[in-house]
Amino acid sequence: MKEQLLKIKEDALKELGGVKTLTELNDLRVKYLGKAGALTAILRGMREVAPEDRPIIGALVNEVRESLENAIKERGESLETEALNARLASESVDITEPSRGQARGALHPVTRVLDKLISSCVDMGFSVVQGPEVETDYYNFEAMNIPKNHPARDMQDSFYITDSILLRTHTSPMQARELEVRKPPFKIVVPGATYRNDSDSTHSPVFHQMEGLVVDEHVSMADLKIMLNELMKRVFGEGTKTRFRPAFFPFTEPSIELDVTCPTCHGEGCRICKGTGWLELLGAGVVNPKVLEMSGVDSRKYKGFAFGIGIERLAMVLNGVPDLRTLFKNDIRFLNQMR
Repeated sequence: MKEQLLKIKEDALKELGGVKTLTELNDLRVKYLGKAGALTAILRGMREVAPEDRPIIGALVNEVRESLENAIKERGESLETEALNARLASESVDITEPSRGQARGALHPVTRVLDKLISSCVDMGFSVVQGPEVETDYYNFEAMNIPKNHPARDMQDSFYITDSILLRTHTSPMQARELEVRKPPFKIVVPGATYRNDSDSTHSPVFHQMEGLVVDEHVSMADLKIMLNELMKRVFGEGTKTRFRPAFFPFTEPSIELDVTCPTCHGEGCRICKGTGWLELLGAGVVNPKVLEMSGVDSRKYKGFAFGIGIERLAMVLNGVPDLRTLFKNDIRFLNQMR
């Protein structure tokens, strides 16, 4: 049996010298060291060895096994190194070859417009606050002076979750929330997503607004007009003209709508402004005293003004986009154009 063990070792090492791949190496390991291998067969025949010779044969078996395992391990490491070197040689990069360039990403038009509005308002002293997109009926409607059965509720096309919980239809609920926790005077803007059950070329179920609110002791419509004129010049340029028209919103009184000269034709008339030279852009007004009182603010001491602007509408105007739905399709061709 001793001669058999030495012969196994000799044959294994001889075959090992001719192994060229890791697959061949694994086959050799199974052949000699596997469950059905030559060395395992010797161990199974140990019961036929004389008791006094078993320790000697057992030690020799362990020696042969250890020798073969070490030799196979060394050969495996050598083959892995050779394979790695071959791969590195075949995948080398010619650093002298001119670069193909790299496509640069860009912010989405809606994000760019929102960032510009926020930056402009922060420069004018406003603080930025966020609010919940899942809102209560109270804050979304009643605290904004829109009680149950009010006609204005029919204009919202709301997504209700329960009878008293809904996806907010505007960012205006944050007026009431901030009036409850902030002590005047303060100036805030509230950017965020809003939801209404409406979808066509100029409406989307999900869209973005930015609400602005100023509360102080001596606030008037004149302050609102001055502030909006400045904001429009920052967004559209110094030559921008504005036009204010009377409107109705339950949470402001008096209420106005703001038009600006069309940035495409500069007031001359085009398809974007439908030949009028003007674009309807936002709603605003002096905060209704009822809104102040419901939030615990003394309307005899404090006044306020508020405005709300649709971000997608502004992005369409600034980028000449005719269909609002294009902003949400994630069409790479459109996004490349906007870049």
